[in-house]
Amino acid sequence: MSEKYNIPRGTFDILPENSYKWQYVFRIFRELAAAYNYREIITPIFENSNLFERAVGDSTDIVEKEMYKFQDKKGRELALRPEGTAPVVRSYINNNLQNRENSSKLYYLGPMFRYDKPQKGRFRQFYQYGVENFGSKDPFIDAEVIALGYNFLKKLGLQNFVLEINSIGCSECSKDYDAALVEYFTKYTGDLCNDCKNRLKTKPKRILDCKIKRCKEIAENAPSQLDYLDESCRTDFEQVQDYLVKMNIPFLVNPKIVRGLDYYTKTAFEYLNNNLGAQNALGGGGRYDNLVEQMGGNPTPGIGFAGGFERLILSMETEGLDFGGSVKPFIYFITLGEKAELYAISLLEDLRNSGLSLEFDADKKSLKAQMKAADRSKAEFALILGDDELENNEITLKNMTTGKQQKIALDTTKEYLLNLKKKSS
Repeated sequence: MSEKYNIPRGTFDILPENSYKWQYVFRIFRELAAAYNYREIITPIFENSNLFERAVGDSTDIVEKEMYKFQDKKGRELALRPEGTAPVVRSYINNNLQNRENSSKLYYLGPMFRYDKPQKGRFRQFYQYGVENFGSKDPFIDAEVIALGYNFLKKLGLQNFVLEINSIGCSECSKDYDAALVEYFTKYTGDLCNDCKNRLKTKPKRILDCKIKRCKEIAENAPSQLDYLDESCRTDFEQVQDYLVKMNIPFLVNPKIVRGLDYYTKTAFEYLNNNLGAQNALGGGGRYDNLVEQMGGNPTPGIGFAGGFERLILSMETEGLDFGGSVKPFIYFITLGEKAELYAISLLEDLRNSGLSLEFDADKKSLKAQMKAADRSKAEFALILGDDELENNEITLKNMTTGKQQKIALDTTKEYLLNLKKKSS
């Protein structure tokens, strides 16, 4: 008996009956990104592992627990990308994009990888969309980036989500806040999970992002970052809110948002769907004004966001939203007789190369079998060509919805069908 190969845990196949959903959300995201004048960037699926250790933070869960690391044949330490911002920043620096026109607004789509516990809406290979904006500290850019993400979700038809925003301050005002958190959480050291005990020593803000029930309860009464913002950070955050109001983007201020990566400064935000249970984040992001310089580039402010397609599609399915319909042929070509079939082969290619979608099954010979196949294909029309019709230079066109049939001249088939397609579009 031959060995059966199973898919790796935490991954999934996107089958033909569902792939159209993915293509739909890809298309909507690309269209909206273009409306905001963002251009696509495509980076490698794997990078040098120290890229993420430096950018994301070597003590983060992503780097310590979740990153897929491996050595190539020459012993170089590589990693499958766990997130999209670090590779984009690396490319921004490597390719001197700061000196190229129209290269400050970038978006990406693609698979990411984290060794995490698989569960509903969370996988070890997952597909992410994101944008990155480089070069400006103006709070308007923060609001514009947040609005892009919000309007993407609205354009898909989603209703059951909220936008939450916060400011985690700059490196200076964060020092006092970290000290306040250490003082607060030290009183509960015995009740914190082991991870949070370690976070208390290194990155106390990460305790606010812990999902353990007891840690969440303790964090409820922790000091607020907003009480420790310096004047500049407070003014910027107020301006971000003012811009969002002017853009008609509803939001809630949530002082507990910290994001799980080391590079964030000032504005942080999340889009949350409360119908998804524990894994309810549709996306999120924030400002990272020090990251480009930290990774060896010139001092360059930046801000971006990312989200996962899996939870996005799950949310749309939960709300019963339309994905635009699965792919189906415009025409199903039916032939009767050897001469008709031979003629149909050349006509079929000519019509397809003209931009029309056609299906043809050479294995099915009877009219009944081919008509059943045409029904199953959901084609809008059927072309029927027999040997007798071929001799008379005509072909039958059948409307598969109404059942109405008509004869058209065989040598005008392409022109007729192209006009028909134009009218039905």
